[in-house]
Amino acid sequence: MPNLIRLDRLLANLGYASRSEAISIIRSGRVSHDHRVVRDPSERVSPAAVLLDDEALDHPLGVFVAVHKPAGYVCSHDDRDGQTVFSLLPRQWLDRTPRPEAVGRLDKDATGLLLVTDDHVLIHRLTSPKQHVDKTYLVTLDRPLDPALVDVFAAGDLLLRGDTAPCLPASLVVVADNQAELTITEGRYHQVKRMFAACGYHVEALHRLRVGAWKLEDLPAGLWRDAPKD
Repeated sequence: MPNLIRLDRLLANLGYASRSEAISIIRSGRVSHDHRVVRDPSERVSPAAVLLDDEALDHPLGVFVAVHKPAGYVCSHDDRDGQTVFSLLPRQWLDRTPRPEAVGRLDKDATGLLLVTDDHVLIHRLTSPKQHVDKTYLVTLDRPLDPALVDVFAAGDLLLRGDTAPCLPASLVVVADNQAELTITEGRYHQVKRMFAACGYHVEALHRLRVGAWKLEDLPAGLWRDAPKD
């Protein structure tokens, strides 16, 4: 049997209204469950079977989406440092409880795949250092790559400035004179830029292509799409 939740709490948690406003909406007869109008705010319902004004609720079982982050956007809810990636998503989602968060981060000038969800258990699973979730980036550098860098990154003994433990082995595939695809299994602070800096390179552009099983593919910049959890 699916998890049941109080109807007034459901509408409030999904960002449709405050708890008191949700009670008024329900009592007005605008909400149905399993094709039956419900006027009791305390009735426990299956979220996917609820209609509001004859329309299904927006992501009643939770938000999990892939976003193509453009350059200049920050991966937080604080807009003091620039536009946030959450401004690219439906405004109502920011009123959900829990509020959707980014799964890891991309630098302000970086672009590409960003996963966003309100499933905080999933966030922990995908960002925990113990999980070693693969992340693949297209990296553009300031000068042609030395092919020897492939072995340097794969060795697992590259020590970044300020760190006491070397990076785990990483896969580097050269795709052009000054471009490569780098796959890492860690999420250290500015890790990709610091790895190349340790070898004398400056990263001109950083674009994330994949996180675990989820790929950016042809998703246009600034847009989002639902991402399957499995």
